[in-house]
Amino acid sequence: MSLLDPERSLKITLISLHGLIRAKNPELGRDADTGGQIKYVLELARELSRHERVREVELLTRQIIDPNIDDEYAQLEEPISENAKIVRIPFGPKRYLRKEALWPYIEMFVDQTLSHFRRSGLPDIIHGHYADAGLAGAQLARLVHVPYIFTGHSLGRVKKQRLSLGKSSPETLERKYKFVLRTEAEEIALETAAMVVTSTNQEVQDQYELYDHYQPSRMEVIPPGVDLDSFSPPGSDYSVPEGLKSIDRFLTDPSKPMILAMARPDERKNLTKLVEVYGNSEQLREVANLVMVMGTRDDMRTLPKGQRHVLEDVMYLIDKYDLYGSVAYPKQHQPDDVPDLYRMATRSKGVFINPALTEPFGLTLLEAGATGLPIVATNDGGPRDIIANCDNGLLIDPMDDEAIEHALLRALTEPDQWETWSKAGIHGTRKHYSWSNHADRYLRDLDDILQDSPAPTLVTAPRLKRLPEFDRLIVTDLDNTLTGDDEALAEFAQLIRDNDHIGFGIATGRRLDTALELIDQLGLPRPDVLDTDSGTQLHYGTSLTPDRSWQKQIGYAWKPDEVHRVLDDQPGFFLQEDCHQSQFKISYEIDAKVAPSTTEIKKLLRESGVRAKVVLSLGMYLDIIPVRGGSDLSMRHLLWKWGFSPDNVLVAGDSGNDAGMLLGRTLGVVVGNYSSELERLRKRPRVYFAEACHAAGILEGIRYYQFLDNIVIPNDRIDPAPSND
Repeated sequence: MSLLDPERSLKITLISLHGLIRAKNPELGRDADTGGQIKYVLELARELSRHERVREVELLTRQIIDPNIDDEYAQLEEPISENAKIVRIPFGPKRYLRKEALWPYIEMFVDQTLSHFRRSGLPDIIHGHYADAGLAGAQLARLVHVPYIFTGHSLGRVKKQRLSLGKSSPETLERKYKFVLRTEAEEIALETAAMVVTSTNQEVQDQYELYDHYQPSRMEVIPPGVDLDSFSPPGSDYSVPEGLKSIDRFLTDPSKPMILAMARPDERKNLTKLVEVYGNSEQLREVANLVMVMGTRDDMRTLPKGQRHVLEDVMYLIDKYDLYGSVAYPKQHQPDDVPDLYRMATRSKGVFINPALTEPFGLTLLEAGATGLPIVATNDGGPRDIIANCDNGLLIDPMDDEAIEHALLRALTEPDQWETWSKAGIHGTRKHYSWSNHADRYLRDLDDILQDSPAPTLVTAPRLKRLPEFDRLIVTDLDNTLTGDDEALAEFAQLIRDNDHIGFGIATGRRLDTALELIDQLGLPRPDVLDTDSGTQLHYGTSLTPDRSWQKQIGYAWKPDEVHRVLDDQPGFFLQEDCHQSQFKISYEIDAKVAPSTTEIKKLLRESGVRAKVVLSLGMYLDIIPVRGGSDLSMRHLLWKWGFSPDNVLVAGDSGNDAGMLLGRTLGVVVGNYSSELERLRKRPRVYFAEACHAAGILEGIRYYQFLDNIVIPNDRIDPAPSND
């Protein structure tokens, strides 16, 4: 039986982290790439919640508490419709952050969301939007073992290619946009996803193909919808709302047809090119006014630098070509005004133009078409499919002045063609781009995924309320973290014995048998938790009870023979002795001078279709483990299963093998003798770099967090300085 049988209703979790998302009047223009995404996720949530197969849709995003932002973005929950709601997860700094500043806090979101799932129940599907939520959603899906869907919206590799053609240096672009983090997040999301939802065929063929985890069989082109209730053609009795009559004050002859452009002032939107074409065309200026709706602003000086520069360039060109009286550029409009802006242009027998250098979605084109307004659009991405389906306008090269001019003049000066395009847009958008069609396609594809998906292990596994007999837990690496200072090690062991309320765990790359040998040699207490084999094996207590639910899921997509085939003969690769190998871990010693980098190793595995994690420690020890392994996932599995708060867990390590468990809401301690792989964690919240080495560093961290008494977290947030770049 299908898991989407009408008798079973679904809970769907959508994740979109960086946008200012609220049910009514979201702020769409504050971050590049976010406006279309915010509209998309809100409408998707609203439409899915209406479906008889869906009992609940929750849209997870950030809680923002900021005096410069509306108080509504601080509400923990907000209804979207009867069965859909926004859930705002508090993590990282309270204030608004640009999306590029969110990366240090993704693991904290994951931990907070696990707590939310424990309260509200697991979803049947997780759907991440954009790279940051793509990474977070992939981690959550791996942890709770539910199917995962990804929509990339604006892809990092594509954006990097386009921006690299400009004046900025690669270093400047990386500093601003964090492309290394972004593209790796997208690779992880693509690797995890059972389905990738795209808007256009061009996205599949020209954009996702740039990624190592490109799998065409997982790509589904499901065009986004348009709210057809709001975007309807003007009736015979239509009159312009009072709030929009202010546009007329810019224009000498408001009765002329409108060339309408509506986009945030972003360089990629190519608005200055539109003004240049209009300014250089005597015929365009004679037959039409140019109306440019470029977001909202109170004071241009407070806008982000990029937006401010675009507006300044637009106004310079208006002055250069003396376009006063022919160009309107209102500084304010409400979201509710948008349908009427299209209707005004339709009544004037005008045209809508999107001259962007690239356009992945084209939602404004759908909205314009639905009101009967013909369109002229860039020959890229979404517009190609929209005009192919609706036949309601023309495609243009956004850098070809003559092509832009001719397309606009054809729409403005050929009445019969205008009527044909107008009717085709009204009909075509309703046939191909309704949200109900989108939801039907989405759920049909989801049905196929769920038919082949077992029930989540953690739903069916029996759980106790918490790990027994203690209210806090110390988990530490073994080699070079605990070892190396016999006096401090003895003090640490005595601390564990003297404090019955503190549990003791070991997380090590060693195999279980060799880890136990070393623990006995060191005279340590037998751990309450043993996380061995680089986060692929979990055992509990003196009887070494295996974690059955972890065992059931750790082998997902694991193909050790394929790993050996790809890596054994790589230069500088040497398999470690058998005592370092285990069922879910392949260990090499590498010569970093000749061996491929970790980035190149990941690429080799991905291009060979091998789904695995790559973990480098001390610059020379390389572990290859399953995608559902690693100290990050094993630690969160442990806490999820036993209902243990990460705020009461101190973790300590010295090398790259420990990085995963040091991130998130646990209290991290990096001992003074750490290896260079952990330097990237220095500015992360809740990661303390001790001055003392080995076990003395752990003791220093225990004192830093006052872990034996009332725990304090001095490094709870590392709040970056505000940026207007």
